[in-house]
Amino acid sequence: MAIAQFTFSDFSPIPLIISTLGLYGGGVVMNDVFDAKLDSIERPERPIPSGKVPLRSAAMMGISLLFFGILAAASYSFISGLIAITVALLTVIYNRFAKHHTILGPVTMGMCRGGNLILGMSVFPESIEKWGFIALLPIAYIGAITLISQDEVHGGKRRTLYIAAILYLIVLIAQLIVSQKQGNLLLTVPFVLLHAWLIGRPLWNAIQNPVGPMIGKAVKAGVISLIVMNASWCMAFGLWPLALAVLILLPVSMLLAKAFAVT
Repeated sequence: MAIAQFTFSDFSPIPLIISTLGLYGGGVVMNDVFDAKLDSIERPERPIPSGKVPLRSAAMMGISLLFFGILAAASYSFISGLIAITVALLTVIYNRFAKHHTILGPVTMGMCRGGNLILGMSVFPESIEKWGFIALLPIAYIGAITLISQDEVHGGKRRTLYIAAILYLIVLIAQLIVSQKQGNLLLTVPFVLLHAWLIGRPLWNAIQNPVGPMIGKAVKAGVISLIVMNASWCMAFGLWPLALAVLILLPVSMLLAKAFAVT
């Protein structure tokens, strides 16, 4: 919504905010639903394989959240509803079919995040034509995280980590270019540097020693640092109060990460 230059002068976009909560939450739940059998072997402590949450209940919750996300978006506008349906479908396709595919997995997961960004832009539908290309960058970023995560359990190859580093770098440079064109480069640089440090340090450590636990830390850093990437976009388009508000979610997320599995 910041990219679309929404001024947040009223509460009209609340349905879109509710929608993204439903879509993202539903995607996370369905991830565990479709992974229940695999998790019973690799991660038996998770809620479903441990028996804390019945599989049927989790499936109903995931479906309900996705439906709720679609309904909320459709209540805002027809185009928002269509975007939400697309994101929900991509979420199910990723979790059911594409997740374990080397190429389709990262691309599909990235498209979920890119679609979510476009959902925010639909607050002003005309902004999608102008700024819609930015949705390619979350695709690259999430693609990098998903690519790394495929080796989280058993360890992986340095080549995969180098590819992820290149994708990260593309995103960071693109943010600086856009912020420069918007006249907000100097204010955006600190956000981008913070993001680079948060994702770069664990990724470098994983490159030095590409074993499962090190790769897991790189994945966790990439996921949590989405907050900093979003704050950077807010700053790139000149909404510094919003950028700081988003950034405040970082320490909150880090605290939550101590209680809940991030990856």
